[in-house]
Amino acid sequence: MNKVQPVRPAATVILLREAAPGFEIFMLKRTHQAAFAGGMFVFPGGRVDGDDHLHRYDAVRQGPAEGQAEQAKALGSEWRGYWIAGIRESFEEAGLLLAYRNGELLAYADEAERTRFAAYRKPLHSRRLRLFDICQRENLKLAVDRIHFHSRFVTPLGRPRRFDTRFFIAAAPPGQIGRHDEHETVDSIWISPQEALARNQANELGLMQVTRHLVRQLAKFPSAQAALTAAAANRQFPVHRPVLPPNAPHDNGNQPTPIVTPIPER
Repeated sequence: MNKVQPVRPAATVILLREAAPGFEIFMLKRTHQAAFAGGMFVFPGGRVDGDDHLHRYDAVRQGPAEGQAEQAKALGSEWRGYWIAGIRESFEEAGLLLAYRNGELLAYADEAERTRFAAYRKPLHSRRLRLFDICQRENLKLAVDRIHFHSRFVTPLGRPRRFDTRFFIAAAPPGQIGRHDEHETVDSIWISPQEALARNQANELGLMQVTRHLVRQLAKFPSAQAALTAAAANRQFPVHRPVLPPNAPHDNGNQPTPIVTPIPER
């Protein structure tokens, strides 16, 4: 009898930046040794921790803004934890920290500051350091108001790792480039949605179905600003619960197994 895997709450942030022409998205390649999505290109994200829900983060966050009330309502009573986890995971996995200092988005002023922030990532990942501690040490406010809830996906029953993931969209902070962590992720790229889809079609860049679906949605926009404007104005937050066919292999999510319940286009 197959063991039923628990569903873990998770948060993922799709980070965008303008490029010529169009815009780019930030993606990470997971190590082939990963139990989930090994070798695949994904957006920064991961499990929501208990610390992410703590009310002390109210003192070090800006937002949600008034216009994000519907987003918070759709996230439910635990909205704080999903937003904080999305910011934390983006920094842990990608080195991109969505935060304000003195009212301005954090942009590493020089190489020394870039190196100092990079040194926070490993202890944050191992939980020897908390995101709250970094905010206090560096006088930061987490930029919840810049991160827009988009949709929710639940990993199908039958996978060895299952997540109930809230996906967010945000602009990458100016002056921050991003880099994989060389542990869970082994490569990182800025790539246009169109190129990501083309390379996936050519079997050059592995994408899970949920990632491919989101990239297709982004490919419809002419610029990062257009995508962000749409995300900020959005009032519909679909919940996708795909189902594997009865005889589908119980792999780690790497194989392009057909899905019985399709992910609808918006």
